[in-house]
Amino acid sequence: MGKQKHFVLHSNWPPSGDQPEAIEALTRSIKAGNRFQTLKGVTGSGKTFTAANVIANLDRPALVLAHNKTLAAQLYSEFKAFFPENAVRYFVSYYDYYQPEAYIPQSDTYIEKDASINDRIERLRLSATKALIERHDVIVVASVSCIYGLGLKETYEEAIISFSVGEKLDQRALMARLVGNYYGRTDFTPEPGKFRVRGDTVEVFPAYEDETCIRITFFDDEIERIDITHPLTGHIIENVSEASIFPAQHYVTQSDAIARSVPEIQEEMENIAAGFTARGKFVEAQRIKARTLYDIEMLSEAGYCSGIENYSVYLDGRKHGEPPGTLVDFFPDDFLMIVDESHITLPQVRAMFNGDNARKKVLVENGFRLPSCMDNRPLQWQEFEGKMRQALFVSATPGDYELQASSTIAEQIIRPTGIPDPEVEVLPAKTQIDDLIDKLRENSSRGERSLVLTLTKKASEDLADYLTELKFKVKYIHSELNTFERAELIRDLRSGKADVLVGINLLREGMDLPEVTLVAILDADREGFLRSYRSLIQIMGRAARNINSRIILYADVMTDSITQAVNETRRRRERQITWNKEHGITPKSIKKDIADLLPPELSGAFTEGGSKHGGTSGTAGNVKPQRKMSVSELERAMWEAVGKLDFERAAILRDAISEMKAER
Repeated sequence: MGKQKHFVLHSNWPPSGDQPEAIEALTRSIKAGNRFQTLKGVTGSGKTFTAANVIANLDRPALVLAHNKTLAAQLYSEFKAFFPENAVRYFVSYYDYYQPEAYIPQSDTYIEKDASINDRIERLRLSATKALIERHDVIVVASVSCIYGLGLKETYEEAIISFSVGEKLDQRALMARLVGNYYGRTDFTPEPGKFRVRGDTVEVFPAYEDETCIRITFFDDEIERIDITHPLTGHIIENVSEASIFPAQHYVTQSDAIARSVPEIQEEMENIAAGFTARGKFVEAQRIKARTLYDIEMLSEAGYCSGIENYSVYLDGRKHGEPPGTLVDFFPDDFLMIVDESHITLPQVRAMFNGDNARKKVLVENGFRLPSCMDNRPLQWQEFEGKMRQALFVSATPGDYELQASSTIAEQIIRPTGIPDPEVEVLPAKTQIDDLIDKLRENSSRGERSLVLTLTKKASEDLADYLTELKFKVKYIHSELNTFERAELIRDLRSGKADVLVGINLLREGMDLPEVTLVAILDADREGFLRSYRSLIQIMGRAARNINSRIILYADVMTDSITQAVNETRRRRERQITWNKEHGITPKSIKKDIADLLPPELSGAFTEGGSKHGGTSGTAGNVKPQRKMSVSELERAMWEAVGKLDFERAAILRDAISEMKAER
């Protein structure tokens, strides 16, 4: 690790409300050596800002874990703004498309692995591990993909090529090591993960960067000069005395790994084939022999085979059952793990291993893979839990695990805007539609927006149609809409093209709607996931952007979830109002510009053709794409958005690209 650099937090405002108290309590708890802490904060209370202050106070590397790529991108953008001088990195799955290998015995259908790797995201992943090896001041924002096998850190570090001016190094030996580290030779286009040779000069384009090139000039077998240059212009950015080149892939095998592994793979194959034969499964025995022998031949001749990760336990030199190497292993022992939206993220981590194991078990039982393939897997819950040396769980509604395991639970109730939680009314469900219509008319007459949540897709469709007949400007949002269409719906609601949004689940990230003053939940007394205490609290939090907001629960029975949610909301509201009075704070509704979520180059790319979100009906019609740009043009626009950290726009472009590719 290089010279230690400290975290420096940049912010235009100091901690306010109950943020200072939460920051101090969490920092003190972690410094005292307590393993688990929880930050329980209402929506809009600045939980990410609090977490950033804790990182700065501790001055330790941090892994921020999110439950999906979109949330990870938002957090990455926020932490990068808070710590512009430090190394903030992004680590998510590099697959644009991934179809895992599978077998369906009922129909005797074998599905080959098919994947499309996103080179840009792979570069960001490599940059993350490079930073962890070289620096102390590192924050990696990752999705749960970080618990999947990445290869052993020790093997990866051994493959790093370090050199300095004046060092004796044979040029051909350097080229051989680059090839062994998965760099390809090119004579023309400078691309990340390639190297170019021109006389006594070797130019290496690192796989983890796209704006620098390492130019190594030799005099016989001695390094005469090392320059960092621009890959396209060749302009010298900096002259250095030493440099390092990291591998172009995370999964690196030792030079003798294949020779050592082949006999072990063959022995396992013979044992499994013999077992199949003894049980009269001759097809399975022949299948496992043919497939494994082909892989062995490819490994021996080419050093690689399709599905090489299935033999990782041998190539890594691990014992059966040992956990694989993951991103977490690249962090030092004193790192801090921050689990965002922990009530969703931790259950997702628990579920990863079982799904992977069940799929591979079918492949093994039918002779498609050796049992050792099951050692290429995500971490089991107990293994992951053991790697959480010190963790901070962040959520508006923490799960039972977090609350029971935490030594300190800090609560943030006060919003910087002073807006209190909305008032909650519980009204009879028997007359919910008639009452709802009256409330919607009142809201619309004031130019305000409303959200209505139903329990089923059919109920949403029927209600949207009915409200349309009553001349409401209504939109229906559902799971089949892609990000592009969802973004248009939200913009229509905010701009006034619609005043009512109907759906089953309106809790997705990005639902920041300050114009919404009414959230109505139909059939709130139907206990279940969508009407649980945590779901109700999350829904209520979405209304906390406007001082006139209110929540209406339509229920004939006061369920435990409703009682708990109403009491908790009232408790928060009372404390927030008291705080405002004591500190002379006048709550103000959030004012947020209605930005066009679609980039200018996509204007007119899609037209409204009587669709659910574009026409007059709540359910009729389809979106008719009128594409004016090629896939390559859209991809360029997408990566420009990523470079500007505009991940919302990038996600819209990504989905538009996927739709175009799917219809080819």
